[in-house]
Amino acid sequence: MPTVQEIRQASADGEPLTMLTAYDAPTAGIVDAAGIDVILVGDSMGNAVLGYDSTLPVTMEDVASHTAAVTRATEEALVVADMPFLSYGTSEGDGIENAGRLLKEAGANAVKIESGPHTVELTERLVQLGIPVMAHLGLTPQRLNQVGGYTRQGTTESDAREIRDLARRHEEAGAFSLVLEHVPDDLAADVTADLDIPVIGIGAGPETDGQVLVVTDVIGLSASAPPFAEEFGDVRGEIEDAVTAYREAVEDGAFPDSND
Repeated sequence: MPTVQEIRQASADGEPLTMLTAYDAPTAGIVDAAGIDVILVGDSMGNAVLGYDSTLPVTMEDVASHTAAVTRATEEALVVADMPFLSYGTSEGDGIENAGRLLKEAGANAVKIESGPHTVELTERLVQLGIPVMAHLGLTPQRLNQVGGYTRQGTTESDAREIRDLARRHEEAGAFSLVLEHVPDDLAADVTADLDIPVIGIGAGPETDGQVLVVTDVIGLSASAPPFAEEFGDVRGEIEDAVTAYREAVEDGAFPDSND
């Protein structure tokens, strides 16, 4: 299993980083065996597998349980657990306790925090305590009620300048990498050039150090995917065909075979 330092070194050596989400042991095992560098147990589980229409209802218990399932099935990839809405930011102590729980109890190697001016000091403190932090800027879905939905960020000069400044500040605070979501390609290229830590893009163009997507989008299981995602398979269609074939086999008596 790589360390955060090995992830940073791979990026410094020019190797594109691959990251996918996973929320359960079977999926994590497949993602791990495919050679993906980083598995993110994202709070995107809210939309992807828990039936919510946003990430906001996802709890620490949800993330801890799904992270533990993922780590039990993972041998090679670095596992990063998302800090869900309000698991940090209310107090430094709560943020530290919740992040520590994801490492101590669930087996994660690092945590991801949707970042802003309020998370710089927390990032520094977590790193001091030995908890690796992946920062996250651009579109941060936990703030959807504030920003007005899943809209592209950093489109004005002042917003782009703020993202670049926050990226530098989180690197200085000790973050080992940065997720940059749904921003213009040129801004992503500038942030990537600004930082020594790897920048992993999602809807941020081709100039970042790596890419991340939600696994249900990649395999074609999502009912709908964001415009910057791409389906590399049709698992939804395969499941529909299999379930339909099972129902038909039961109804016409072809399944099960007689034990006689």
